[in-house]
Amino acid sequence: MNTDPVLRLRVLAAGLHAGLYAEQHLPLPYEQVWSVASDLSSELPHLVPFLREFRVPPGDADRKPALAVGRSGLREAFEVRLAPGWCLMQSRLIVGGMAAAPEGAGTRFAVLGATRPTALRPVQWLYGSLLGERRGQAFVHRLTERAALR
Repeated sequence: MNTDPVLRLRVLAAGLHAGLYAEQHLPLPYEQVWSVASDLSSELPHLVPFLREFRVPPGDADRKPALAVGRSGLREAFEVRLAPGWCLMQSRLIVGGMAAAPEGAGTRFAVLGATRPTALRPVQWLYGSLLGERRGQAFVHRLTERAALR
């Protein structure tokens, strides 16, 4: 089954009650957008303000381990699933994702951020209410700026 990756991410965001979800049409070619989104080691620290480093080993495997290092020095291990138009990053506490698909002369792009443990759902709800939409749109804006430079 080959479904639209943006639709898949939208469904996942709804199921996780994601505190951060943004979706937008970007006036850039899919290849240009996805080259930034999929370059996790180089680009993710520019897109996520509190992230200093995101280490992903090189290679073409669709599942990879990764290590996120925050600006405060906190570290979190992730499993990353990366395929054309689809990126899902999961740690024991956090789920992050990006999806892209060609749309007309541009690209439909989406990003999500959610917590995994049910116990953190009130925190996620509060974050989503206060900052989620703004942070999601800021992520998409930064990605668009970086993709336009390529």
